Amino acid sequence: MQLVINTRGSYLKKSNNCFLVKNDEKTFEVSADKVDSILITTSATITTDAIQFAIEHNIDIIFLDYHGNPYGRVWHSKLGSTTLIRRRQLEAANEDTGFYLAREWIAKKIEDQVDLLKDLKKNRPEQKEPLEQYITRLEVLLVSLKEMKGTLDFKRGSIMGIEGMASQAYFDAISSIMPEKWKFKGRSRDPARDGFNCLLNYGYGVLYSQVERSCIIAGLDPYVGFLHTDNYNKRSFVFDLIELFRANIDRTVVNLFMKRQVSEGYFDPVPHGLYLNREGKAALIGAINEMFDKEIEYRGRNIKTRNTIQMECHHIANKLIK
Repeated sequence: MQLVINTRGSYLKKSNNCFLVKNDEKTFEVSADKVDSILITTSATITTDAIQFAIEHNIDIIFLDYHGNPYGRVWHSKLGSTTLIRRRQLEAANEDTGFYLAREWIAKKIEDQVDLLKDLKKNRPEQKEPLEQYITRLEVLLVSLKEMKGTLDFKRGSIMGIEGMASQAYFDAISSIMPEKWKFKGRSRDPARDGFNCLLNYGYGVLYSQVERSCIIAGLDPYVGFLHTDNYNKRSFVFDLIELFRANIDRTVVNLFMKRQVSEGYFDPVPHGLYLNREGKAALIGAINEMFDKEIEYRGRNIKTRNTIQMECHHIANKLIK
């Protein structure tokens, strides 16, 4: 499970073989054996004993800002694997391997977008025709992407151009089937201009922390990207890999709106946009954890959705060193 601290003024410490969480509303203990990670989304106090306890149990502590973006984490200092994986990752970024992997990841993202739109189309006969037009547009872009050949140096812009056009059509399609008061105009970030983007941005932040953790455990370097280029303090490889899993957050957020489980009370106004408040964070993180705990078929096995991220990172690491 993921232990989430989202009540301002909470206190986290070690108590025997448990984490003890205390705030003005309640006090409870959680066994370390049941915790995979600790997510802190607000002002809180954590003792050094609790930090050491988490490190000893390979539990990372992640800090999110109010937009849901991870701004820091506490993690042990050991490398997840030998330096061979990271050396091969650096080499692959300048070889055919890097191009084919980057193309494969964006293709998977677009395939997931098509699958979600097809699922939404099934129960909306009145919107079947416009949704089919969006789906066709995505499928045409997908074919162009899969036929692309070259190197990352020459084709990086082309891959990202196709990804951008696909995302625009995809989010236009989603907006078209949203309840009237929740329709939106494209993506917006920091801050989000509408409720949909507010939930989506925060969900992506939670996902980002999971992908970074899985990279580290698998021995991959979060900073050595293929599609996303190097920059100071930029975890480019995490931005690459998150594309494989965005659909999990997309489905979760869309389902919350389709099931009318989103309240206007989840959002507080900020200059030029909205902020997801404590109530909204609790609802979203609960839905995300429920999604992560569902079993799906992955590479011939039935496993929890959250574990597919770790398995995919190990699969990539193994592919790099073969």
